[in-house]
Amino acid sequence: MDYRAESPEILRDFLAYHETIKGHSKKTVDEYFLDLRTFLRFMKFQKARVPAGAEFDEIPIKDADLSLVGAVTLSDVYDFLTYLTRERALSASSRARKIAAIRSFYKYLTVKTKRLDVNPVIDLDPPKLKKTLPRYLTLEESKRLLTSVSGKNQERDYCILTLFLNCGVRVSELAGLNLGDVREDSLRVLGKGGKERVLYLNDACISAVNDYLQIRKNTDKDNRALFVTAKHGRIDRSTVHRLVKKHLLAAGIDATKYSSHKLRHTAATLMLKGGVDIRTLQELLGHENLNTTQIYTHVESEALRDAAERSPLSGFKPDGVPEN
Repeated sequence: MDYRAESPEILRDFLAYHETIKGHSKKTVDEYFLDLRTFLRFMKFQKARVPAGAEFDEIPIKDADLSLVGAVTLSDVYDFLTYLTRERALSASSRARKIAAIRSFYKYLTVKTKRLDVNPVIDLDPPKLKKTLPRYLTLEESKRLLTSVSGKNQERDYCILTLFLNCGVRVSELAGLNLGDVREDSLRVLGKGGKERVLYLNDACISAVNDYLQIRKNTDKDNRALFVTAKHGRIDRSTVHRLVKKHLLAAGIDATKYSSHKLRHTAATLMLKGGVDIRTLQELLGHENLNTTQIYTHVESEALRDAAERSPLSGFKPDGVPEN
């Protein structure tokens, strides 16, 4: 997708800022473009800047300018959200993503470039999201998954699953690993926005990596990629997703409920249960904001409940006190 061909100057500048200055991935920038294209189409319709009877998804935004976005009010944005809810049937999480894009757009125009004096969405609240706990494998299920790995790619797949469950890497990060990223007891990972971080490998990871490298070095494959396919190319995310599903099924685990990303959740949850503090976990997972990591604090709540039940006084009741 090339947003430059369809975007007006005011939007091209914003997207280029996120791609070159903020270092966001092409996928993130493309999502910003799609969200803001829908927003600008709606505002053109709202301000009667489109021909009568025009199809919404065909409305061009090339002519959207500062006068259009500067005329937007908070009431207009609420009308846009109503449209997304009623006409597009978007979920609260999808609407929240679009709100984030709009807020970022207007912050850029008012704070970064000062092309607008007033930010109409500064008081815009995101839709209330239903809080759900991340799904994860138990320790026993994790062991069962690792034990079940077999087949011609056994060493590779076992190594991949071990890194997921011990290091909590993202699928994109794992697929992007190069041979040069492996050190004696650490792994250099390129995360979101091109941000690097170093993950230290425990004994299980070191053993799994070394076993795989013994197989890997005997094959004539991509010279840089750490994980490769039978066709001698770098492994991609879709292949990783498939092999994870395959081994989940082999382990007798419902593959419709778990995925590569759920293995990342599993790693985070098991580490937090093992005593890793939340800020260390944030750095390990490569989260920019602590709020993202705090979805795992349900584990701390379980630990607090367990601590209360383990109190020597938990079952004590003085004589004469009536039962409830």
